[in-house]
Amino acid sequence: MFRIKILVFLMAAAAIPAMAQVQVANKIVGQVGNKIILQSDLNEMFNQEKQNNAALQESAKCGMLYNLLAQQVLVEQAGRDSVVVTDEEVDNILDNRIRAMMQQYGSKEAFEEANGGRTIYQLKEEFRTFFKDKSVADKMQGQIMDKVKVTPQEIDAFFKGLPPDSLPPYPATVEMGQIVIKPKVAPEIDALAKEKLEGIRKEIVENGKDFGTMAGLYSMDGTKDNGGEMDITRKEVDPQFASAAYRLQPGEISPVIKSKFGYHIIQMVRRMGEEAKVKHIIIIPEVTNVDLQQGIKKLDSVRAGLVSGKITFSEAVGRFSTDDQSKMTGGMIYNQNTGSNVLAIEGMDPQMAKVVGELKVGEYSQPQIFTDPYGSRATRILFLKSRTDPHILNMKDDYADIQHAALAKKQSTYINEWIMQRVNTYYIKIAPEYQDCTELKGWVKAAAASANK
Repeated sequence: MFRIKILVFLMAAAAIPAMAQVQVANKIVGQVGNKIILQSDLNEMFNQEKQNNAALQESAKCGMLYNLLAQQVLVEQAGRDSVVVTDEEVDNILDNRIRAMMQQYGSKEAFEEANGGRTIYQLKEEFRTFFKDKSVADKMQGQIMDKVKVTPQEIDAFFKGLPPDSLPPYPATVEMGQIVIKPKVAPEIDALAKEKLEGIRKEIVENGKDFGTMAGLYSMDGTKDNGGEMDITRKEVDPQFASAAYRLQPGEISPVIKSKFGYHIIQMVRRMGEEAKVKHIIIIPEVTNVDLQQGIKKLDSVRAGLVSGKITFSEAVGRFSTDDQSKMTGGMIYNQNTGSNVLAIEGMDPQMAKVVGELKVGEYSQPQIFTDPYGSRATRILFLKSRTDPHILNMKDDYADIQHAALAKKQSTYINEWIMQRVNTYYIKIAPEYQDCTELKGWVKAAAASANK
């Protein structure tokens, strides 16, 4: 989706702590009611953005302070309107933020070290108030902006108002669907996989073999290169895996358990609440070529029904696909990073890109064998729903993106006006060094009025 640079206020752009800076500057630069904004808050926001934009000027702090002040107005208004965010919601937001930061630093240990040795638990408590305020503000803003709609005439006017030389280029993209049949593993193959893992467990438990070494030798997923080690949270892993893992004490090894991915043994390394570091070894029962050919034969029949029009694509997904994720999306393939079902051909998996090159819009591929993201082989038919050639942003091909941008601009204008209409109802304070900021003129007037009360 394209991005148009417009001066907006959206809480998604408000400051989010990097959780890797020890705050030292405690001067108050802004205040709304009883809520204060510290120079350190503003500096942290600026430094984070500077990492992404080296040319960022100090003057950008004016707009950032506006965002922080506006967030506090929303928090205060939420209190008046009884808009509540639960502790559980805040915990989920904190968990997601910390997981993202741990990925950035490479490990939990590196993340904690970058934060002065503070533990995950300590960081959660330190940032809980910040994220609760931000969540409340987001919820309040969502309720305010939910009533804002955009008409086709406004979308057209928005697009016509864009400078022609600012229209971004779009790569070639497609929308793809798939009908997946995962062959059932033969009982004897399944039993052999379990038996193999039982033997590996015995070598570890009874003969003293190192768990990490055995994971490197035998495990059948990407964690083998790290001795089977991984960080997990209860909600993000397979329920069977979680049930076995969270019963373990540090150092303890589970019996062989089965998840939807295969057979596992798990060793608990350490646990803190819903988060844990574990090691695991997975043996995936492999389907045979005979099993795969049965899937191909079934999909041949499905494809014939699709081509003849006897069954629609969505009906075929519901009736024949054995992949839960595909069924949840109506068979459409989504980019896991962007959450969009519009896929850029450049960088696409070579096997899928080859099919895209051979199909016309509305056509179905011949059944094929492929390897899913979890390393298991399965069969599928691909469906080319739409194709867009490389082009410059236009109303015909990119209406949904333009509609989204037009709505965002209208919402931004509305929320800014809504906030400024209420500023005078709060006690406002702005530090002298920011009182010349163009973005803060309305706030400075409100601050002067507050000082005279």
